[in-house]
Amino acid sequence: MSDPFFQPPSGTELPRYAGVPSFMRLPYLPPDHPRRGEVDIGIFGLPWDGATSNRPGARHGPRGLRDASTMVRERNRATGQEPFRALNIADLGDVAMSPVDQDAALAAAQGFVRGMLAQDIRPFMVGGDHLCTLTVLRELRAARGEPFGLVLLDSHTDLYPPYFGGDVLTHGNPFRQAIEEGCLDPARCVMAGMRGTSYNNEDFQYGWDRGVRIVPIEECVAMGWPAVMQAAREIVGDGPCYVSFDIDFVDPAYAPGTGTPEVGGPTSFEAIQCVRALRGLDIIGADLVEVAPPFDTGGITTWLGASVMFELLCAMTG
Repeated sequence: MSDPFFQPPSGTELPRYAGVPSFMRLPYLPPDHPRRGEVDIGIFGLPWDGATSNRPGARHGPRGLRDASTMVRERNRATGQEPFRALNIADLGDVAMSPVDQDAALAAAQGFVRGMLAQDIRPFMVGGDHLCTLTVLRELRAARGEPFGLVLLDSHTDLYPPYFGGDVLTHGNPFRQAIEEGCLDPARCVMAGMRGTSYNNEDFQYGWDRGVRIVPIEECVAMGWPAVMQAAREIVGDGPCYVSFDIDFVDPAYAPGTGTPEVGGPTSFEAIQCVRALRGLDIIGADLVEVAPPFDTGGITTWLGASVMFELLCAMTG
């Protein structure tokens, strides 16, 4: 049972539209807060989209998701879980990431995550574009001393090499880079939901050559989402794994507020079912990325993102 200090206020006591917004109305604990060391899962924002290759806007994701997540209540009616009672969870704020210097931005994010891990806080990152994930993977690898598994729910593999013939990374590269750096065990990586047009097949081939299980949308639909997630559980096994959820995994009819939408994806409910199927895995960290409020319609993407965040927390608390 978590400390009462970490319980969000009820909407029956303080209206959900009132007060200073934090992730799910949880307490905000800056780096110097005396109770920061008591946190089990720390939610933090990386408001940065400097690696976006087309439409920027995900830098506004953490702020938009904080506001939307004030609608989250304490209990998961479907599973019966109450994650805020199971563990001490808090909003640790945003990392100050330079919008004009990629190296400085990534270094700042890694330093922040490094400090969390030194306090045994499990990271829950809210992006930002998908390159933000690499900063968390790097620090988890450094802290744990060995590679780990991955469950990626996304419409893209993000296994392409750097664009434009150089070595500057983009949000299309994080998992290729993570494999190259030894953060991930490819044989324990599964990627589901891939679809849309492509430059070539280089990303899929890279993954196949290294043993990554890639499940394109056609196969997902043929198998059925429960079977896809059961396969994912079998691939990652009982060992530690990281979960990354790109909002463009969901069909843009349900999540238009993202920079690189791809039609033909799962519904909101199917996406939530996928996350619920992760319960019981050894999840050492998670993220939700690529929510871009400037492209949203009526806040439906941020509300879906906040709902996915809550389901991920439920999966992490077991």
